[in-house]
Amino acid sequence: MRIRAGRVFLALAALLAAALLQAEPPDLIRILSAELQRNFNILNQKASPSPYFLGYAVTDSTTNTVAAAWGALEGESSRRSRVLDVTVRVGSPELDNYHVIEGYFPRFTSGRALPIEDREAAIRRRLWLETDRVYRLGSERLIKIQTDRQMRVKQSDSPGDFSREEPVEDYRLPPNVTFDAGKWRRIVRSVSSEFRGFPQVLGCGVRVAIQRQVKYLVTSEGTRLVHGWTSARVSISARAKAPDGMDLFTLESFEAHAPDGLPGPEILRAAARRVAGLVTKLVDAPLVEPYVAPAILSGRAAGVFFHEIFGHRVEGHRLRDPSEGHTFRDRLGKPVLPGFLSVVFDPTRRSFGGTDLMGWYDYDDEGVPARPVAVVENGIMKTFLMSRLPVPGIAHSNGHGRRQPGREVLSRQSNLIVQSRRQVSADRLREMLIEEIRRQGKEYGFYFAEVTGGYTMTGRRGIQAFKVIPLVVYRVYPDGRPDELVRGADIVGTPLAAFSKILATSNEPGVFNGYCGAESGSVPVSAVSPALLVSEIEVQRKASAQDRPPILPRPLLPAEAP
Repeated sequence: MRIRAGRVFLALAALLAAALLQAEPPDLIRILSAELQRNFNILNQKASPSPYFLGYAVTDSTTNTVAAAWGALEGESSRRSRVLDVTVRVGSPELDNYHVIEGYFPRFTSGRALPIEDREAAIRRRLWLETDRVYRLGSERLIKIQTDRQMRVKQSDSPGDFSREEPVEDYRLPPNVTFDAGKWRRIVRSVSSEFRGFPQVLGCGVRVAIQRQVKYLVTSEGTRLVHGWTSARVSISARAKAPDGMDLFTLESFEAHAPDGLPGPEILRAAARRVAGLVTKLVDAPLVEPYVAPAILSGRAAGVFFHEIFGHRVEGHRLRDPSEGHTFRDRLGKPVLPGFLSVVFDPTRRSFGGTDLMGWYDYDDEGVPARPVAVVENGIMKTFLMSRLPVPGIAHSNGHGRRQPGREVLSRQSNLIVQSRRQVSADRLREMLIEEIRRQGKEYGFYFAEVTGGYTMTGRRGIQAFKVIPLVVYRVYPDGRPDELVRGADIVGTPLAAFSKILATSNEPGVFNGYCGAESGSVPVSAVSPALLVSEIEVQRKASAQDRPPILPRPLLPAEAP
């Protein structure tokens, strides 16, 4: 018994020592903090106008990639970099140099490279020069803003330019990631060789990317943070060309938080055969005609659908831009979706149903703790996604200030999760689709199996419209004919009309992982949704290229030669 007790004591002591070690700020945090304090004090003593906030953010990224095509390596890289972003706010939280005028969101940081070694002299010199540069730009803009305000009617409902949030201190380095380059070379060669058996595939690619990103943040408010994430991704793609010149593309990808979460070679080879077989079938598939009909969007397709036409419209910074359409500005407390749907953005969730989510984080890029945000509850609009830029009626951040290194922070999406109280089985959802096709007297409906992304227009001067780009689309016939693969379809429409057409959902959610590009750069996101049945969806024909397939026959591989 004494031995066991001793082992328990030693184990507890080791855990305590590890916790204390982790709580110690890394050398880089000490260097950033020292230079921040020096620069902030001097600017407040000598500069006019003086800053009220100074922040240093450093993003330390390590990325390893291996790519192959046709069974041969095409590229390999291993890269580490550090990017510095400096934020200087001059004036006051009520009015500062970041004030939005006529929809213009200013940019001061430039994402300067920082030494990857913790060499104090080199780092502090870069911080000093970059702080001076950003301060000069910020102070000049504040003076222009103050002059401009004297010439304009005073805005009585101005919510201010920067919210007050509690500073935090936390040091949690993401785990190190081991990249076995030799293993992945063998895998991508083997997987990409599967495409050699599909003559109509003109191009292919298999790429693995393993990334570790560590974020450091220090501010004059007292925030001291180290956090980050790791990711692993395998993408398998193929392209072909239809006889009429249309370019065809198919893709499958697998994402995980670490390399050991990715599937093995056999699963990846099977995926390559699926991708190649599908793009081959698309070559001879009929071209879709512009049409409006009932449809089912698979869970993954529905996730992208919500991300594009709903998610971007609830990013709070858009309410400060008079050129935006403000689709939901006056809808708080009012219905915006069918009453059986709710939408939550939850960056605290690292996985869903056994699938890793890429849109998770512990803190946003302004140091605000991540938290779930119920944007819609039972169809009723409750709030917006918020950074530290206040909007009328919402004074504080809810942890959704995000950016790509080198860009300014704005409110962005994280893990979008659609919840439904009107769920049926997949089989029943298909039956309901057939019933709706017959009720409307349509020749056919659609099933959207896979999508690759899309875009949306949110500006006031343009049309409040969206486009979702499907990869795999089938016509569904009500008379019992097999589903028919078609090509060249894009989903188009306007958001409020599209939401009103949702009739029911499946009980099996799908997960889409990807990167979203918007005003603050590219950030990892996820979308989780059950399949959707919609009473109407509009399809238009995709643009087609003019060039024909290759005139020359493809070269025969040695094993194929007569």
